[in-house]
Amino acid sequence: MAANPYVLKWGIVSTGWIAQQFVKDLLEDPASRNVTDVAHKIVAVGSRTVESAQKFVTQYAPKEKDIKTYASYTEVFADPNVNAVYIGTPHTLHYENALEALNAGKHVLCEKATTSNAAELKVLLALAKEKKLFFMEALWTRFHPLTLELKRIAEEGTLGDPVVVHADLSADFDIEKLPLTHRMLDPKLGGGALLDLGPYPLFWAMLSLYEHPSNKNARPTSITGSMVTTPITGVDASTSFTVNFTEHLRAQAVLSCSMTVPTAPFGATIRYKNGNIIVKPPIFRSPSFTVQYYDKPGGEVVREETKTFKYVGGGWHFEADEVARCLRDGKLESDSWGHEKSIIVMEIFDEVRRQGKYILPEGVEKVDRVQ
Repeated sequence: MAANPYVLKWGIVSTGWIAQQFVKDLLEDPASRNVTDVAHKIVAVGSRTVESAQKFVTQYAPKEKDIKTYASYTEVFADPNVNAVYIGTPHTLHYENALEALNAGKHVLCEKATTSNAAELKVLLALAKEKKLFFMEALWTRFHPLTLELKRIAEEGTLGDPVVVHADLSADFDIEKLPLTHRMLDPKLGGGALLDLGPYPLFWAMLSLYEHPSNKNARPTSITGSMVTTPITGVDASTSFTVNFTEHLRAQAVLSCSMTVPTAPFGATIRYKNGNIIVKPPIFRSPSFTVQYYDKPGGEVVREETKTFKYVGGGWHFEADEVARCLRDGKLESDSWGHEKSIIVMEIFDEVRRQGKYILPEGVEKVDRVQ
């Protein structure tokens, strides 16, 4: 650890599974991932009851001292010791939670899907800018060492331009046995495959197509989506969507997600003029990727290289390190996963839902979508 690392003091909003994973990673020694410039401290946890917050601290941060436990998120936002808040509530609650946090003067790391729609996100980002506060979508996969190495190889030139991306994230949730209030089934919580699983296949399209230098930061030129809904609650059980980038590239992403079948074995496969990159499942935290090189464009695979990655913890600490570095350096958004990318993601989801005729219940979306 550096003599004086920047220490970010966190408030945790929600005590569900994703918050549990995030907190466990925050408490891993940064030196275990060769980080010496930043560190993390949990100073407050909010839940629906003090008892729930205390149970969370006892179970997931038993060695930490002086963590305040609150029976509301409002008290976390009001805590003067909190620098930044992590919002791990269901995504249809993100807008209200993040709005309150920003109005209380707190920097925000907000789980995905960031909001219920792009209009909500744009309101939050405008407020963050007005108040000079940091805001980032918690797209943890973007900051993994595997992702950084894949991006380096993909963009150094040997593979040429990307042409087609295939990516899938699915899981069989056995939805017939779930309570109707489960996040995957309840439309009031934005249930269904798209908003819960869809960010990950879309992430690989954003990384390999939108971020590729040859794309020159051009937005998608067209989006086509298709949904199969479940009669249980009407949310999408399986969704597929294509995203085209044709202003500078001639490239397409073919993406899918389902909550009624296991994930596809191809994970994320990125096909280039001169080869392929195959990301091993699970694509949210892949253990390895393989690069295949052709002997000539469209030719035979003549060489393969596999890169494997291991680290202490689950992988959530890398996004926390990014937040700490941005705040240390006075940035209001991440250079790696900035506001524009999160807006594009939400606009794609809006369009896929529009084409799939998936409408959230009245009152769930706090800011009207652009039709």
